[in-house]
Amino acid sequence: MANLVTMRAEVRARAGKGAARATRRAGKVPAVIYGAHQTPSLIALDPREVLRELQRPGWQSRVYEVNAHGASTRALIRAVQYHPVSDRPEHVDFQRLAPGERIRVTVPVRFENEPLSGGIKRGGVLNVVRHAVEVLADPERIPEQFVADLTGLEFNDNVRWHDLKGTEGVRPVITDRDFVVATVAPPAKAAEAAPTEPGAPTPAAAAPARAAPAKAPASAKGGKRK
Repeated sequence: MANLVTMRAEVRARAGKGAARATRRAGKVPAVIYGAHQTPSLIALDPREVLRELQRPGWQSRVYEVNAHGASTRALIRAVQYHPVSDRPEHVDFQRLAPGERIRVTVPVRFENEPLSGGIKRGGVLNVVRHAVEVLADPERIPEQFVADLTGLEFNDNVRWHDLKGTEGVRPVITDRDFVVATVAPPAKAAEAAPTEPGAPTPAAAAPARAAPAKAPASAKGGKRK
C-alpha cells in the first residue's frame, strides 16, 4: 500500500474528559480509533509523532498503521482538536479502514510547470479553486496526491477534474459536472481615464458666474406738497 506510515501508540484504559486530561498530564495525546463496525479503541500517542505528521502535507489522505501493544490497525486521521492558546494537538480521531470498503478521503492537488504556462509568464495569476479534492477510494489504493500540469495554459484556461493526473481507481464525490480545480486569471488592468469627446472643453475648473449687479432702488418722486 502506498502512503503507509507507522505510528506507535499505547492503550488507554478509560474514556472521558478526566481520563483524557490525565493522558495529557502524562505527556501523551489521547486518541480514538473508530469504524469498520468494531468497538472504538482508546489509545495515547507521542505528541512529537503527531506534530511530525500534521506538519507534513497530505496527512488527510495518508494511511497510518497504528501499533498498540502488538495490535496493528490501519486508519486515516479524520479530526484533530487543538489547544486554543498553544495550538498543540489535544485529541486525534482515527477512522479504521476495512479492506474492500471504499472510503471518503480528501486528496491534495499539486500544481506543477507554472513557468511553462503562457498566461502566467505574461503576468497572469493562478487562481486555485480547490487545493484538495474529495474522492471515494479503496483503502488499498488511496493516492498521495493529484497532479495538475499547467503547461500551455493561457489566460482564462481552466484545470478541471479530467485534467488531473493520478485519479485512476478513484471517483470524485462531485459527479454531476467536470468541476474546475484552478484557473489562470489575467492580470488586473489599471483603470483607464474616460475618453474626451471631440470639441469638448478641457475639464478645467470653470470660473464662478458673476452675480448680476443689484438694481438701485427707484428714487421717490418729489411731488409738491399740496
